[in-house]
Amino acid sequence: MKQFAPLVFGVVVASVAFALMWRKGYFLKISNYVQETKEELRKCSWPTREELIESTAVVMVAIFTVGADFIISLFVHLIA
Repeated sequence: MKQFAPLVFGVVVASVAFALMWRKGYFLKISNYVQETKEELRKCSWPTREELIESTAVVMVAIFTVGADFIISLFVHLIA
């Protein structure tokens, strides 16, 4: 029975915390937040597939450029 004491204690603490949060209306606030977030995301203008591909290409070129610069600077530091 001693081995289950921490489990029982944890369940009791979680139940009390749940009851307090329910009573204070925190779950309703979270529900309202999620609903409002969904509504705002519906209003957003999302990029087209072509715009997304172009933006991804720009990011990939930038990452390659930074990586190449880093490698070249390592070689220069090794030589100098």
